[in-house]
Amino acid sequence: MRARTREKAAAGPRFPAPLTFLAALLAIYLLAPLVAGLARAPSADWRIAGRPEFLRAVATSLASASVSTLAIALLGIPLAYTLARRKGPFSALIGFLVQLPLALPPLASGILLLFLFGYDTPLGRLTGGIFTDSFLGIVLAQSFVAAPFLIVAARSAFAAEDPVLEGVAATLGRRRFATFFRVSLPLAWPATLSGLLLAWLRAFGEFGATVMMAYHPYSLPVYTYVAFGARGLWATLPIVLPALALALLVLALASRLSRRAALEPVPALRAEPPRRAPPRPVLPAPPRPASGSFELRLEKRLRSFDLDLAWQAKARRLAILGPSGSGKSLTLRLLAGIERPDFARITLCGRELSGLDPAARGIGYVPQNYGLFPHLAVRRQLSFPAGADPRLAREWIARLGLDGLEHRVPAALSLGQQQRVALARALVRPARLILLDEPFSALDAPLRARLCQELFALQHELAATWVLVTHDPEEAALLADELLIIEGGRALQSGPCRELFRRPRNARVARLIGAEPCGEGVAIAEDRIAIGCGVVLKVAAPALEPGRRVGWSVKPGRARLLPDGAYCAPAYAGVIESILPVGSGANVTLRLGAARLRVSHEDAEIAPGACTVEIDPRAIQVWPCDENAEMVAGPLKARRRIRAL
Repeated sequence: MRARTREKAAAGPRFPAPLTFLAALLAIYLLAPLVAGLARAPSADWRIAGRPEFLRAVATSLASASVSTLAIALLGIPLAYTLARRKGPFSALIGFLVQLPLALPPLASGILLLFLFGYDTPLGRLTGGIFTDSFLGIVLAQSFVAAPFLIVAARSAFAAEDPVLEGVAATLGRRRFATFFRVSLPLAWPATLSGLLLAWLRAFGEFGATVMMAYHPYSLPVYTYVAFGARGLWATLPIVLPALALALLVLALASRLSRRAALEPVPALRAEPPRRAPPRPVLPAPPRPASGSFELRLEKRLRSFDLDLAWQAKARRLAILGPSGSGKSLTLRLLAGIERPDFARITLCGRELSGLDPAARGIGYVPQNYGLFPHLAVRRQLSFPAGADPRLAREWIARLGLDGLEHRVPAALSLGQQQRVALARALVRPARLILLDEPFSALDAPLRARLCQELFALQHELAATWVLVTHDPEEAALLADELLIIEGGRALQSGPCRELFRRPRNARVARLIGAEPCGEGVAIAEDRIAIGCGVVLKVAAPALEPGRRVGWSVKPGRARLLPDGAYCAPAYAGVIESILPVGSGANVTLRLGAARLRVSHEDAEIAPGACTVEIDPRAIQVWPCDENAEMVAGPLKARRRIRAL
């Protein structure tokens, strides 16, 4: 019994009996005419296949279908690409109308064509009627009814592509025309070629529109109709059977291409093995930017989002920090020039970038998903940028541990390898500005930590300005010297990382940089906070404003419990309220003044009661409690006044 159950399970899911019956009924109906025709094949008179008029009809259909398909490809692929990229009511209307020949009866299509190209039309009189009863008329009729097959397939393929790829290609110095032929069209080609094959097959078998536009010369469908009328049903069998074989062949090829485009196998990502640090080659670098050389002012209004930022930075290593949906990635795309702003002013080393095309800005851009071209192996990824230095590409392959991976496509790489390929590709040509959009977001913790350290080393080797987008405060603290914190498309605070982490502008900023508010207090001196119950905390610079009410927090891991009887300044008396064992240690919640503080302790054998806690003054973060949480309005109001003038 169990064996039968296992056999049934292995056979696959069971379908409801009515559905199976209905599916089989239609399948039988669709296959029955094919079987009936093939059964009559032995009794067919095949001598008709050698007649000159039959051969001329075959040649006419093959030639006209091929010419029609060529014309459809030359005009239809650009149209499909335009419809996929241009959004709006006009594009939607055009996309709807170009599919009408699929719904029209073929005879109706032919009649509509006669209203445009017929003898009595302006075009017909002007050209002497060359569009009708001619080879050109057959091509026009076939193109009209067959073009939608290509347009629908190619438009869907272009629309399915990641639009980030074209933006990345632009930042690598490639113009739009080159990007289309090197990125967009190759990625859409399997589905596009499938559409072309279907268009050719539709053109080859077109009868209704063709017979209206050009009864002469005979195409194969028209010749079949004439043979049927003159000699009866049996005379058509030697014509229909070869056409059927050709149709099956073309359909099989188109189906295979469609499956290949839709179900491209993606190798499973493997864990990246540890590797030895490769030797570091001497890499040429552009001149080091001067201090205070980077400035941005950006405005971008979308339907449900409004970005409005102003920032002046003095360091080379910069980071933009904020929660998901705050506008970080949009800011980076505006800097790269692949998103069109409502207003932009971007200067680097005194050079204005906002008026330049992405290809001319001299930037390296690594998007969040790395933006590797799926159809290019690693070596071709690194040779893709305009002006790429082959010697520099080889050095980056060695420097970033990519040896042996040169002939792999992105799907055959681990996430860490993909990240390094994307970084190497951005660096194989001179770049003064390098933009990184959450480069570690998809990585596991060990790989994330290792690649962070590698990027830290690269930042100090290359004399370029780095702008890192992240939502991780630890990444920002490690990889940036200055920080811009944004939320909802607005700047909350900017400045040097050390100063910002110690003095967040308000509680919102404190939470975004990872602070867990412990409580509130009053500044009683430039470096002292009274937090209640006689407890006064010592804090590090910058100076506080005495008498101001502030919130405060302690960076994780920077407060520790002291053994009984031990004392180390600055230390404070507290009371342990709860203990949560974690492994061999414990998470301790204690009361300090009027606040509660969470501390990790290495010894789980600890009891509630009085305790002494040591807190490094440099680990205490402080912010004004009465500070307005809105964006820094001063620079933006000033900018609006300037623009108004």
